[in-house]
Amino acid sequence: MRTESAVRGVRVPFFVLVAFCILLLVVVLAGVQTATKSVAAKEEGTQAASVNPQDRPWMNRTLSAERRADLLIEQMTLDEKITLVHGVDPVPAKQYVGYVSANPRLGIPAITLADGRAGVGNDARDITLLPAPIAAASGWDTEVMNTFGHVLGQEQRIKGTDVALGPSIDVVRVPEWGRTFESYGEDPYFNGRMAVAEIKGIQSEGLIADANMYATMNQEDNRFEEDSRVDERTLQEIYLPPFAAAVREGHVGTIMCAYVKTNGVFSCENQYLLVDVLRKQWGFDGWVMSDWGATHSAVDAANHGHDQEMPGEKYYGAELKAAVLNGQVSTEVLNSHVRNILVPLFQHGIFDRRQVGSWSANARSPQHDAFARTAAEQGTVLLKNEAGILPLSRAASVAVIGEAGSTHPKAEGGGSSAVVPPYVVSPLDGIRKRLGSDAKVTFANGVDPVAAAKLAQAADIAIVFARTEESEGADRPDLSLPGNQDALINAVAQANKKTIVVLNTGGPVLMPWLEQVRGVIEAWYAGQEAGNAIAAILYGDANPSAKLPLTFPRAADAIPTSKREQWPGVGGRSLYSEGLNVGYRWYDQSGTPPLFPFGFGLSYTTFRLDHLVIEPEKAEPTTGTLQVKVEVINTGQRKGAEVVEVYVGHPPANDEPPHQLRAFAKLELKPGESRTVTLALDSRSFSIYDPGAHRWIHRRGSYEILAGDSSRDLPLHGSVMIR
Repeated sequence: MRTESAVRGVRVPFFVLVAFCILLLVVVLAGVQTATKSVAAKEEGTQAASVNPQDRPWMNRTLSAERRADLLIEQMTLDEKITLVHGVDPVPAKQYVGYVSANPRLGIPAITLADGRAGVGNDARDITLLPAPIAAASGWDTEVMNTFGHVLGQEQRIKGTDVALGPSIDVVRVPEWGRTFESYGEDPYFNGRMAVAEIKGIQSEGLIADANMYATMNQEDNRFEEDSRVDERTLQEIYLPPFAAAVREGHVGTIMCAYVKTNGVFSCENQYLLVDVLRKQWGFDGWVMSDWGATHSAVDAANHGHDQEMPGEKYYGAELKAAVLNGQVSTEVLNSHVRNILVPLFQHGIFDRRQVGSWSANARSPQHDAFARTAAEQGTVLLKNEAGILPLSRAASVAVIGEAGSTHPKAEGGGSSAVVPPYVVSPLDGIRKRLGSDAKVTFANGVDPVAAAKLAQAADIAIVFARTEESEGADRPDLSLPGNQDALINAVAQANKKTIVVLNTGGPVLMPWLEQVRGVIEAWYAGQEAGNAIAAILYGDANPSAKLPLTFPRAADAIPTSKREQWPGVGGRSLYSEGLNVGYRWYDQSGTPPLFPFGFGLSYTTFRLDHLVIEPEKAEPTTGTLQVKVEVINTGQRKGAEVVEVYVGHPPANDEPPHQLRAFAKLELKPGESRTVTLALDSRSFSIYDPGAHRWIHRRGSYEILAGDSSRDLPLHGSVMIR
């Protein structure tokens, strides 16, 4: 028997009707399931609708970087956002030290990151090894530092780098710090000037600079756990100003949060540093990336200002995604991190003009080689020149002594700053090249001090090259020259009264032999042209004009951080009990004489500073800058350059160090020439940080203005009344 039913006036067999209903039910259920998956995908970021390349409003260059970032974020799924806030480890493009994946759907380019503070790092070839930053900064010339950034940035760009992981701008607190050579020196104002100059140079080449390491990264020993205990006023007046300058004046695109803790909180989840100061106080609009492995959490880091984990996704991958889905980290917070990354990428043209460089490209040029030599010459500091032993006569026979003089020239520091140089000119080769075929030059490596002394005795002049071994990852055990180098210098000096010591160091060293030698030169880690540069200084082709950017102490315990609880710390804590008295401030405050003071450096000519003029003599601190004029006269017989240094002494009620550097200028003069230089003192020169009010304030009173050529030689005095 067959049952029939009427459907839309058509008589249909019953089994057909049943089959149709089942099919309809399957379709409906499938549709519901698809819709459910679509909603879930939209919420979880696993569904990404295709975007027509012609329909990408964020690629409109006429829009602001901020607007472009907002338009792009609107189209990003959760997974796409997560991908942007962490690196890929291992790096697919193995030559780079860091890599963030591209997003072809939305046109987001891959981001490549490379080390390099004195040249492109990560085993790159065909690049220039520049002098260490401490050497370049010793020229006290922001134009040289800006060119340094240009050269470094251009070579990074040629190598296809988007983010150059430098400069390192931390204030040198501990003279034994293993990364002193990466920094500029011990003064926050000085470091800020150098940072701004270098950052502008790097970023002018179409890539993004990275100011590191933020903050209180002042030692390598125990750096993964070390807790810097420092009061707010000291933070604001000493350790943060270089970063403030990098943000406000250098407009740096990224900042690297450090390994260390500050006041008990890791740098990469420190609300005070990353939000209260960096974003709210300074208005930073770039992104914060972690040092490699410096991220310690997903939720705390994300909720306290940390934008991007490097090098991988230990915390900012699946863990961060889960935290967003369960509400521990809001979508708004994640969007803010993504926006912080996207805005500088748009600002610096990373979206619009993709780097066309290649890691295999040759980034060197004759111009860069020449600059490496110029920067080394201008950064070489003449510390002692007894009886005018320098410059040398080419007729004098010379004994070159020490491994650093030939067999193992020390041209760079170690760690992430290390560079594969195209060549390194040793001092021995540089001297021989300078003197030509009739050079009367002998060499001993100094391993046997007796043999070295015998060689020195037979020469007119003995030059001992001494070095330190400094690197990321470890502080120096003390300030002595390692090995037998002090004994070697003593032995040579006993054999030849005309002994000169050339130091290839990354920071200060003790000199127990100082009174026994005629000359001392601090040549730092001078890069690939080290030998040519030191030969030019020794024989007067270049007149030294560099100044020390940090203090050289007389004794191991005559330093601001001589107590163990200060460095390397006790129980994982380093107490910044010296407070504001860092570097030369401590020597002045305590009355301790340095071996060589901050800002010190000799020349083959002489200068006199005269006629200090301050305009106006009374001022409102917030109405603009104060003008300080100083006349500089070259009183010697050679053309040379002098650095005028201006310091400010606060009223006693302000409880500041005796005086602090607030302006400097370098000028070159012919013999007998005089020129007046004008320097500006800004409002910050007359302000202090009030930790109670959490802001900078001005106090009325008489402020002393001092000018000279080092922190301990300030012959010109004046004052200004701040109302």
